Amino acid sequence: MRSELRNSLWTVVVETILEFRSNEIGYDNYGRKESYSKLAEYFRELWILFFKLPIDNLSMSYGCVYGNQPINFVREWFFKAGWGEVFDFIEFSSSYHEAFPEICNNFLKKELSAYRFVDGVLVEINSKEEVIEIQNAIDNADKFKPVKTHLQTALKLLSDRKNPDYRNSIKESISAVESLSKIIIKDEKTTLGQALKEIEKKHQIPNSLKSAFSALYGYTSDEGGIRHSLLENNVKVDLEETRFMLIACSAFVNYLISKI
Repeated sequence: MRSELRNSLWTVVVETILEFRSNEIGYDNYGRKESYSKLAEYFRELWILFFKLPIDNLSMSYGCVYGNQPINFVREWFFKAGWGEVFDFIEFSSSYHEAFPEICNNFLKKELSAYRFVDGVLVEINSKEEVIEIQNAIDNADKFKPVKTHLQTALKLLSDRKNPDYRNSIKESISAVESLSKIIIKDEKTTLGQALKEIEKKHQIPNSLKSAFSALYGYTSDEGGIRHSLLENNVKVDLEETRFMLIACSAFVNYLISKI
């Protein structure tokens, strides 16, 4: 990770979390005094869930962060950590400020990083259009829970920096399209190819597009395909192929939703 990007990401953490979150005890919606300040909440969760450190090592007093020890500890760790650890930390911190992912994406683009935030996950996709396509598919699928779950799972499997699972990410991507098709025609037992034929009767889908996705489904379903468990170890899948499938399937989900 270039020092310029690391510096920029730390600046985002400082300005949106460390300096933005109050270190004074507030009150909840019912007028009850809260147990911890907003800043203390962040550090407690960081300590327990991310660093997995004993809580008595965190300097706190009466529910507030005490002194500079917590910030100094995190800062020292941040500038020594590997790039994957930094991205894990940035992902963890992203939910503590609404604009955090968008601000990070601006710096990631400026510093020519291949990574972008999509649905709260840092994934190796460097095109704004691709990011928007995937994010829109997840957002548009809110009322189609199985579809959204498949897309989010595909994204997480692709973005795992320690152990990416490209094969299963592809499965989830195509399953999102298949799941949506079943929902549209209200038939859980149908295949994607059959579903597309039924959808085409009500909504004009260009033959070239229908054929393309039928072919993609065949690629993942036939005996030499990704889904065939007996031959899974013989199928080589790489990042580019997996990323293409997620983007293509997200685009088709958006297309189908626009038709119904």
